Amino acid sequence: MNNNTLKEETRFPDSSTNSESGVNWNREGSRFAKFLVVGTIGAVVDFGTFNLLTAGLHFWPVPSSVCSFLAAVCSNFLFNRYWTYPDSRSKPIWRQAAQFTAVNAVGLGIRTPLFAFLIPVWSRALSRSGSAIAALGEQLPRNLALGCAVVVVLIWNFVVNRFWTYNDIS
Repeated sequence: MNNNTLKEETRFPDSSTNSESGVNWNREGSRFAKFLVVGTIGAVVDFGTFNLLTAGLHFWPVPSSVCSFLAAVCSNFLFNRYWTYPDSRSKPIWRQAAQFTAVNAVGLGIRTPLFAFLIPVWSRALSRSGSAIAALGEQLPRNLALGCAVVVVLIWNFVVNRFWTYNDIS
């Protein structure tokens, strides 16, 4: 038995890998951290577009939320494809884009009614809290509602995209 054979036979399992599931938690944690950074960039795109449309151009909040969501999806797909999951190249870009869009369309279906429901909830809660907060106008409850909806959809997007859109990586 030579040294190379001995090294191959005495490999120890990576302590960050769950031997039952085969999941490398360090790698998945790193991907989730990158996904959060991409999500933060997407949130800037989302909130920036939303506030431009609602406060700047006086569009209605729910359609503005849909437009801002779509802008963020485009940004997030590119960053996730090339930075979060750079080793995911066995699928054609059009297929990954279609899968990413499908996952995000379901996310939009979760987000939109939740957002519409939460605007009056936040408006009532803030109007009860005092005149200083209420004086900030209607943008604050809209942004708080949008923030809540974004967090809910973030979890959906990460899990489904990781195990469907980007399932070609280990």
